[in-house]
Amino acid sequence: MSVPSWTWTWLDDRGAAVEGPLSPAFISRFDAEVWLGQVWRERAADGVATARLERGDGARVPAADVDLLAAS
Repeated sequence: MSVPSWTWTWLDDRGAAVEGPLSPAFISRFDAEVWLGQVWRERAADGVATARLERGDGARVPAADVDLLAAS
């Protein structure tokens, strides 16, 4: 059994993917969310409007979109 990885995808205010620093892969959702808490201001300054959490095995992740503009 493999451990799923968790990564963040960056989206602009239209929902299009934003090129930029890649998210590291995390072994837990908790670790991914803690990391986002440390870098969200930088990503928002880079033009990221939404951070979308994705699980590496393709399973749907409930409540996985974080509005970075509302947080600022």
